[in-house]
Amino acid sequence: MPAVARVGGSPRRGPRRARPELPPRVLHARGCALRGWGSSAAAATQPASAPRLSPLHFAEPRCLDCDPKKKRKVAEIFQALNSDPTDVAALRRMAISEGGLLTDEIRSKVWPKLLNVKTDDLPPAPGKELRENNEDYQQVLLDVRRSLRRFPPGMPDEQREGLQEELIDIILQVLQRNPQLHYYQGYHDIVVTFLLVVGERLATALVEKLSTHHLRDFMDPTMDNTKHILNYLMPIIDQVNPELHDFMQSAEVGTIFALSWLITWFGHVLADFRHVVRLYDFFLACHPLMPIYFAAVIPQDLPYETLISRAGDLFVQFPPSELARAAAQQRAERTAASTFKDFELASAQQRPDTVLRQRFRDRLRGEERTKAILTKPRTNRFVKLAVMGLTVALGAAALAVVKSALEWAPKFELQLFP
Repeated sequence: MPAVARVGGSPRRGPRRARPELPPRVLHARGCALRGWGSSAAAATQPASAPRLSPLHFAEPRCLDCDPKKKRKVAEIFQALNSDPTDVAALRRMAISEGGLLTDEIRSKVWPKLLNVKTDDLPPAPGKELRENNEDYQQVLLDVRRSLRRFPPGMPDEQREGLQEELIDIILQVLQRNPQLHYYQGYHDIVVTFLLVVGERLATALVEKLSTHHLRDFMDPTMDNTKHILNYLMPIIDQVNPELHDFMQSAEVGTIFALSWLITWFGHVLADFRHVVRLYDFFLACHPLMPIYFAAVIPQDLPYETLISRAGDLFVQFPPSELARAAAQQRAERTAASTFKDFELASAQQRPDTVLRQRFRDRLRGEERTKAILTKPRTNRFVKLAVMGLTVALGAAALAVVKSALEWAPKFELQLFP
């Protein structure tokens, strides 16, 4: 048997050592959005004798200090979960609306519904042969070794190393089960988010479904489809800010600065885990191209939840079908965006687009907004030239905007997929 390296330690041979069980206090540190709410993974630390609920019924978590608005939202989420059939359209609305799904405990129940994953039919635990003679293993190992900052600060090394071992296995198992998929650097940034929220086995099932749908284009043998998706960025920016678009075009900035945002779902650039999972709530309830719409609004100096809302508005006003001609020539049937309808039909759920469009119409009526706000004439371009100069290094500038905006109080009232 070939030698196999262990993350963070000296080489070893043979099967992996047993992983230490994570105590609830560490699981809480993974990013629960509200104090006093248990993490979904914490349930795994309960004694085997603890009573279990039927898989068809979910009980609301205890909340000792949340406000009435959040209590109502939790009640609505569990009402949707316990309905027969599950009200996936309502769950999408909850995932998109202010604060998203609130806690990891709720996410562990809702994310499988959004991806149409059956939690009673999870992939088997991987065997020791998974890593033997695997052509992706060494690259995955290197990437996972560099993922230290994606784990909760202060987590003991032994526990973090155990999670990194799980992260490697999830990635290799998905690739082994789907030989048409090809690993790319940055994939692990998405996978680790699912691992920290739902645990190894459920994360494997969710990541597999995500990889064969939303992320499929990134996992092709070449980057052709990824570059095609990036080509949507400039047409969207042209609708948001024509002057910025013109400046970026004249400066030949290109779109490569947004590559890491897109292929990691911003997991690589957002420092606060709470903000990462909030954004994942949004993306999982949406069209596969929503991350590129979000990338287009980042250069605006706005609070985080407002950026999410603007991204949803843009999707409604300028759907991918209207931007396709401007986005470069590519066979539509080869992109994940074009197969989204098939994914929806396969999951037998209500089209999520209706949620966003309805919300958008309501907001327009209430605020008397018009499409002209986003499509104002291209005037005074040079008056703002000094401001536009900040976008020469747009990747760094946009990231700085996001990091500062994330510290502001979230105010989000978008409901996605009109």
